Amino acid sequence: MSHRIRRIAMLLAAAMTFSACNLPSGNPAPATEDPNAVFTAAAQTVEANLTQSAAVNPPTVPVLPTTTQPAPTAQVPPTNTVPAPTATQSCDNADFVADITVPDGTQFNPGENFTKTWRLKNVGTCSWTTSYAVVFDSGEKMDGPTTQALTGNVNPGETVDISVDLKAPLSDGTYTGNWRLRNGSGVMFAKFYVIIKVGATSSGFDLHSQAPSAEWISGGGGGSGTTLTFGGPDNDPNGFAMFKNGEKVEGGSKPSKILEMHPKWVNDGVISGLYPAYTVIAGEHFKASLGFLALPDGTCGAGNVKFQLNYKKSGTLTPLGSWTESCDGSLTSVDVDLSSIAGETVQFALAVIANGPSSQDWAVWISPQVKIP
Repeated sequence: MSHRIRRIAMLLAAAMTFSACNLPSGNPAPATEDPNAVFTAAAQTVEANLTQSAAVNPPTVPVLPTTTQPAPTAQVPPTNTVPAPTATQSCDNADFVADITVPDGTQFNPGENFTKTWRLKNVGTCSWTTSYAVVFDSGEKMDGPTTQALTGNVNPGETVDISVDLKAPLSDGTYTGNWRLRNGSGVMFAKFYVIIKVGATSSGFDLHSQAPSAEWISGGGGGSGTTLTFGGPDNDPNGFAMFKNGEKVEGGSKPSKILEMHPKWVNDGVISGLYPAYTVIAGEHFKASLGFLALPDGTCGAGNVKFQLNYKKSGTLTPLGSWTESCDGSLTSVDVDLSSIAGETVQFALAVIANGPSSQDWAVWISPQVKIP
């Protein structure tokens, strides 16, 4: 082979080698992963799983009042449902003016007869005739009539006193009866009520003495809710609710009515008690003092919690008050005006939420009660 041919062959071999280095391979070498990227992806996966778990398994303990509740989903009626007739607002409409007799919360003996009189004003455009009637709607009927016709005409702009004869129930308690007006076509409008108390000792609602009747649960720390039995023991790792009447509290006093609520013994533990139903009377307030039990040396440790007052109605829990407390040697007095729920039957709920560790959260409600100041 001549020198020239040998040189060309060498150049062709080099070109083929260079070209082969740039062709795609059927089995490329695996890329080296960034360890930080792997950790980030893992963290995002955990966060997503936790979020999904929270959505599927919501906590059984009450949410903090600062949590925004989702708006209720509108319910679309079936297409074959015929809506019930409703009063034309411009025609049949009434305003409540006053309780002429039996103000809300009037006390009666069991079985005592009384007459309730409401003053209403016709603020519609139609006259109320004797074909209109006052009818019992819901609640406690108190031996009242199912329906009672109006005794005369009430023209637009006029007022009328409507009276019904009633009888107090035989058992002690607080009772509410709801009444409405009905026009000549059977359409209901307006709403007014009577609230009475029966029994010599029926006054307000004592959340201290009623505590054993409440439904107690605890939770937090990622676990499910736990049902508790009132009365302790005070070393239950799930938390406890019990009386500590007459024991020393921060500040040195020894109140006669002390309700201790210790959250579950985990970080951000919670305990809550849901009370029996009660009908709130106009003018009533919730009052209590908040703080911590004292230790044998007179101090009260490192307690730090959020006290909550909520109420439940129709399955919805609504906040009424929230107070963050730490052990500082003095009690905090709270006073909540309940006028926003006057006349409503609700279940009050007391809750204590640990702000971090709960190991020293010997939280107490002193004389918690609903009453007219």
